[in-house]
Amino acid sequence: MTTHLIDKIAWIHLADGRVLSTRSHGRDRYYLPGGKREAGESDLDTLVREAKEELTVDLDPFTATFLGEFRAQADAHPDGIEVRMRCYESAYQGRIQASAEIAEVVWLTYADRHLTSPVDQIIFDHLHDQGRL
Repeated sequence: MTTHLIDKIAWIHLADGRVLSTRSHGRDRYYLPGGKREAGESDLDTLVREAKEELTVDLDPFTATFLGEFRAQADAHPDGIEVRMRCYESAYQGRIQASAEIAEVVWLTYADRHLTSPVDQIIFDHLHDQGRL
């Protein structure tokens, strides 16, 4: 069976042992801010665009630091569809607030790991192992 891959980019924003997460309308799980790459976009193009669309903030691509690449079964997709999440940290300007496409913006701790998608759970584990979450 061929595995289908969903290519996504995520912004990791940590503060006081918590990580910024979002919940979309009609969904019950929380997801790290970010989304799918559009044709011709680089990782940083996607990162900046998605943060603006979801959270109304301007990320500074010159401060972006690659955190890692993580893979898991895609949430709410049939078996064999994986998501590859390339994660970055970056400074930002503006006030973090939910856009029209986001129902809720929350700060999650490691204890909230079970409320997130499978790939986000792997990222939570990575951040926890580093002593950051």
